[in-house]
Amino acid sequence: MLDSNLKNQVKDYLQLLEKEVVISISLDDSEESKSLKEFIDELLKLSDKLKLENKKLKFTPSFSLSSEDVEGITFAGIPLGHEFESFILAVLQVGGRAPKLDEETKNRIKSIEEDLNFETIISLSCHNCPEVVQGLNIMSVLNPKIKHSMIDGAVFREYVDELGILAVPTTYLNGEVFNSGKISIDEILDKISDEKVDLELEKKPLYDMLVVGGGPAGATAAIYGARKGIKTAIVAKEFGGQVKETLGIENITGLVYTEGPKFMEEVKKHLDKYNVEVMDKILVTDIVEGSPIKLITDRGELSAKTIIIATGAKWRLIGVPGEIEFRNKGVAYCTHCDGPLFKNKKVTVIGGGNSGIEAAVDMASIASEVLVLEFLPELKADLVLQEKLKEFKNVKVVTNAETQGLYGEKVLEKISYKDRISGEIVEEKTDGCFIQVGLVPMTEWINKIEKNPRGEIIVDNAGATNIEGIYGAGDCTNSAFKQIVIAEGSGATAALGAYNYLMTK
Repeated sequence: MLDSNLKNQVKDYLQLLEKEVVISISLDDSEESKSLKEFIDELLKLSDKLKLENKKLKFTPSFSLSSEDVEGITFAGIPLGHEFESFILAVLQVGGRAPKLDEETKNRIKSIEEDLNFETIISLSCHNCPEVVQGLNIMSVLNPKIKHSMIDGAVFREYVDELGILAVPTTYLNGEVFNSGKISIDEILDKISDEKVDLELEKKPLYDMLVVGGGPAGATAAIYGARKGIKTAIVAKEFGGQVKETLGIENITGLVYTEGPKFMEEVKKHLDKYNVEVMDKILVTDIVEGSPIKLITDRGELSAKTIIIATGAKWRLIGVPGEIEFRNKGVAYCTHCDGPLFKNKKVTVIGGGNSGIEAAVDMASIASEVLVLEFLPELKADLVLQEKLKEFKNVKVVTNAETQGLYGEKVLEKISYKDRISGEIVEEKTDGCFIQVGLVPMTEWINKIEKNPRGEIIVDNAGATNIEGIYGAGDCTNSAFKQIVIAEGSGATAALGAYNYLMTK
């Protein structure tokens, strides 16, 4: 199950164990149980500090991890794919290796006095799920009152269907829905306590350059600012931006292939090299022009001589009934994350561009049927993707289709669209709908800065906006094309433009 190279890597990691870890396994006669037993048996051979015992757990097949003073982590299913790292980290942390976490957050976790039982439903292909799983596992290691189970939705389909879950990650707390989507440890703690840590933004210095946004454009701008020797910081709701939602990246010069989360990890390391301060989990709500410029956030105010806005873009809504109501109940945006939950079901993809056809190709090998709806008379995707789609016999493509609505009771059950040629309204049964109709800039919070009709910030060839000292970069601007390398280039341009402006003051 594990190749020799991976086994050698895991063996090296397991040498870091400081105490014995007991793996309590719950099995039956199913094929999934046989596979789990094979997985665990391979691991047991890699360290004499791993011990096995049989134990009846809530889920079968599953296993839990415990040591002399830690218990509370369960994996229901085999944690391969993106969750393999979550598993290795859990073993090491249960085995005595301290989680990499600041002392303030550790103390917040340890101070929780109520019993908290978390369950997170995931898919092994989801690149957002590990952050949630790893965060809750850390909380379980640090506080004996906290328990966490990772549940592979593809293995426990009946349980997932019973709960009505059609999106991952979905987290339950004590039997009730706690969160749907990615969430950090700090955000979990904020939801539990309803009290946010005072970030003391009023004590922050006057920055030469403040970058709003933590994607490739913002990070590049901050690196260029730091390299120029000016006091630079990043403010972001979440570091990583839209790129963290991207699985395969093959068009960054010098990188044959990478994945979004991994790429942004490398970007963060690059920022750390220059000691750029990153303040995330902060929502910027307004900018007040002046000298200095004030940045208004949900956690307080910050001041800077120059501002670079690099807030990126988000998925575009199609504006039909049911789109919001059935989000995470059949309406989804990421086939890598949520696709496995629709195995052998009928799904619809709205959008015939590259993103839409890539999604259709992904789902064609999972779902029983795939319906593709394109508003225009023909698909817009690259021909190579269209040819790939034609290889699948379970895909139906409808052009000149104007989506009318998404309908159902508790979950999505059908979709309706209008034939733009005949005017006929057509209804199709569907269990899921992946909306892939492009992105819109995240600039709705911006008022006085000039934007075009699409909401994009208008910048000149130095990245400057119509307001002195404020610059724009990346997908939130009126750049002709939205690509990672273009965003990075515009981030560098805006930073150099802001630096030149500072030098004239």
